[in-house]
Amino acid sequence: MDQSYDVPLLVVLLASVIAGVTDVWKFKVHNILTLPLLLAGYTYWGIVGGASGLGESIVGSLFGFTILVIFYVMGGMGAGDVKLMAAIGAWLGLPLTFLVFLASALTMGVYALVLIVRYGTFRETWVKLQIVWHRFATIGRHLGAEDGIECEVKQVDRRRLIPFAAMVAIGLLALVSWAWLAH
Repeated sequence: MDQSYDVPLLVVLLASVIAGVTDVWKFKVHNILTLPLLLAGYTYWGIVGGASGLGESIVGSLFGFTILVIFYVMGGMGAGDVKLMAAIGAWLGLPLTFLVFLASALTMGVYALVLIVRYGTFRETWVKLQIVWHRFATIGRHLGAEDGIECEVKQVDRRRLIPFAAMVAIGLLALVSWAWLAH
């Protein structure tokens, strides 16, 4: 990996671990972490890379925001996760943010399977996946879900929810480890 990404990766790793801990602990990713992280990413790349660096940072944050806001609108993710991925995009740009998203999604999928097996909730999960599919299919007509993840945190057994920020931290650690071992 390019050495110009040493500082951004370190910053994002630290922020992701902090967000992951608070997400597991409180099921919340705080604005006091995500918003300064976003602005610091813009500032860093504006100084280090000039206008083109700032442009790549903005594109990365827009991608990070856009890829997760869809899940937020459908009620499957908190707003803090969306803002965290936007901030990661500001630091890492589009290609690396896409890889972080993929690694996080894979980590989340494995964790979800573990939860399904552990709690024996295959039928319930299948019904919820069908509901999500119907929401996705009708998103143009009905923007948003009335029962978002914030409501779920208050109502259900929290052990069955997936703290996405923790999955981001694990996925990012896996990517960095893989890149480090490849060199």
